[in-house]
Amino acid sequence: MVSNTLLATGQSLTVAPPTTDTTTTVVAWLIIGLPLIGAALLLMGGRLLDRWGHWLAVVMSFAAFACGLTLFIQMAMRSAADRALTAPFYTWMSLPGVETDLGIRLDPLSIIFVLLITGVGSLIHLYSVGYMAHDEKRRKFFAFLNLFMAAMLTLVLGNSYLVLFVGWEGVGLASYLLIGFWAHKPSAAKAANKAFIMNRMGDVGMMLAIITMFKFFGSTEFSAVNAGVADADSWIPTFLGFMLLMGACAKSAQVPFQAWLLDAMEGPTPVSALIHAATMVTAGVYLVVRSGSIYQLSWQAALAVVIVGSVTLLVGAWIGSSKDDIKKVLAGSTMSQIGYMILAAGIGPAGYALAIFHLVTHGFFKANMFLGAGSIMHAMNDSVDMRRFGGLRKAMPWTFFTFAAGYLAIIGFPGFAGFFSKDPIIEVAFERGWVFGLAALIGAGITALYMTRLMMMTFFGEKRWEEDVHPHESPATMVIPLVILGIFSVIGGFLMVGGITKWLNPAVGGTAPDLHIVHFSWETAATLLVVIVGVLVGWLIFRKPIPTTRENAPLYTRIGDNALYGDTINEYIAVKPTQGLAQATALLDRRAVNPAVDGGGRGLVSLSGLLSRLQNGMIRSYGLLMVVGTAVLAAVALILGQLA
Repeated sequence: MVSNTLLATGQSLTVAPPTTDTTTTVVAWLIIGLPLIGAALLLMGGRLLDRWGHWLAVVMSFAAFACGLTLFIQMAMRSAADRALTAPFYTWMSLPGVETDLGIRLDPLSIIFVLLITGVGSLIHLYSVGYMAHDEKRRKFFAFLNLFMAAMLTLVLGNSYLVLFVGWEGVGLASYLLIGFWAHKPSAAKAANKAFIMNRMGDVGMMLAIITMFKFFGSTEFSAVNAGVADADSWIPTFLGFMLLMGACAKSAQVPFQAWLLDAMEGPTPVSALIHAATMVTAGVYLVVRSGSIYQLSWQAALAVVIVGSVTLLVGAWIGSSKDDIKKVLAGSTMSQIGYMILAAGIGPAGYALAIFHLVTHGFFKANMFLGAGSIMHAMNDSVDMRRFGGLRKAMPWTFFTFAAGYLAIIGFPGFAGFFSKDPIIEVAFERGWVFGLAALIGAGITALYMTRLMMMTFFGEKRWEEDVHPHESPATMVIPLVILGIFSVIGGFLMVGGITKWLNPAVGGTAPDLHIVHFSWETAATLLVVIVGVLVGWLIFRKPIPTTRENAPLYTRIGDNALYGDTINEYIAVKPTQGLAQATALLDRRAVNPAVDGGGRGLVSLSGLLSRLQNGMIRSYGLLMVVGTAVLAAVALILGQLA
């Protein structure tokens, strides 16, 4: 069955044999267990851990990275055919026709995510030591960071869609806690609720997909689903593909579930970096790539993925080019860059490895820039308005140079990380269709424009600071992660370009070609030209004095600043109809259900009052009732006898 499936789908997703190496099993479970233990200790340790508990969280995070790196080295020493292993824990459910084990799957795809989550996540933990130094609830914050990491690791290491869903929901919970960490701010509390509710909408699709897998395959383990989906009716992979895409869109902030991501910036900046670079929004890309065998059997679902990615990369770029809030500019750029990854994943085997390659490099430069934005806020009295920045390159040299590395990486400057990972996606997009290729190309130009705008408004030009602001460089605990991430923003793509497709293709059933350091194609030349134009336009426009108000802003900017009116659309499509239904239900309950229930009760009370009169204690009354009752019964019997 499995071999036939592989021939049909082109996937190398064989059933992973259980590992007999106890040490490997223990180390694999420690990757999840260490941050989970850290979260538990910090939440239950009380004031005892207030002074040094944050360092416990940092140690647990780095220890998880060390475990992941150890398993990566072991995996690299095996042949490609032997790199997929399972580490079982116990049988979760064993029912007639349904069997699910609680276990984890180690393969080249999951270990890449482990290194990204724990590596970048550990640097964010270290950065947070300085950023949250004066917060009264620092211990709780680091507990939530550890919980976030443990949930995301469960998501990517689970051996089935059901275990993945446990991590999926854990990430949703942790994001709610972290986005709303400063819940005393109404905007933060509302943002947390918004993110939580919109992600629950996507979870409806995930749950329907998992229920369908149980119904038709008897299991949600990846190997069982891959084996069963090839022999299933054609509607099943299409249905599964659309339902999984629904979940991916919500978790990765893709159209039409993108509106929560901008509001999520209300959380502390390290949370923004963790959500955008290493955890939550990358989960949808992982889900689509892991489900490649499903999408290969449904051209409708695969096309929907490509369309969603193409639309979102343009929508995100539009929003990013219109915001003055530095964190929301970066949020729009995340939306756009995830769109590139979703586009590549939807293309099929030729795009799977490219999607993950860009996801990893994006983790480097986006974490770098978000933490850089936090460094700027730290120096500017928590201001996020770029119209009040300017000239910061001299006051904050370390932040400037590391941020500049991220800028060059995201626009795809030759030699930087994004150049190696994004340009191949644009090439395969053109192969998929001119419409998708042009969308990716235009997105690259807009990215260069709005990121140049960000650099010019923040680091160059005249100083526009408030009088009580005195910019200064951040402490070492914040600068060191910036430097490390800045270095990987420069060399990360260079280090991986030669082997990333060879590493991932066998695990994801991919056919992406080998990538080279020196590569030329007309798509590469066109992309470079568009990027240069975007940089020049951004420089020409924003080297001039920056207006400090939004008066007379062009229509393009007003629409983008309102996030393409996504909240307004949601208000009329989802919120108002739901409120109307709730109000109608309440009115029905008040005007019809309550009177009916109350009337029935009153009727029974009246009837009991009438019947109580018969209970008068008079023997002659009881005798009369017996005679009358006997006569009635006799009459009924006679009538029934005549009718018979």
